[in-house]
Amino acid sequence: MQKVRAHVIIEGIVQGVFFRANTVEAAKRHNVYGWVRNRPEGTVEAVIEGDEDAVKKIIEWCHTGPPGARVDRVNVRWEEFKDEFDEFMALTRHNSY
Repeated sequence: MQKVRAHVIIEGIVQGVFFRANTVEAAKRHNVYGWVRNRPEGTVEAVIEGDEDAVKKIIEWCHTGPPGARVDRVNVRWEEFKDEFDEFMALTRHNSY
């Protein structure tokens, strides 16, 4: 299976609805690695690495998100796989990549 990396920006009502926590749970279920964080302008950003099918499933999940979210747009930029993560985590203002 091909390994891939996606840099994703999710727009809409995606903060204050547990989007980050639910993304971590979904990522762990699909064995992908990386991070997710809130951005100051109200979007959610994620970097996801893993098997191509699993990464695509997380991106598909991001189009809906958790209950309470309203996703207006998901922007995906495919990047070179770097294999730099050993877990998937939610970042805060105090930690970043």
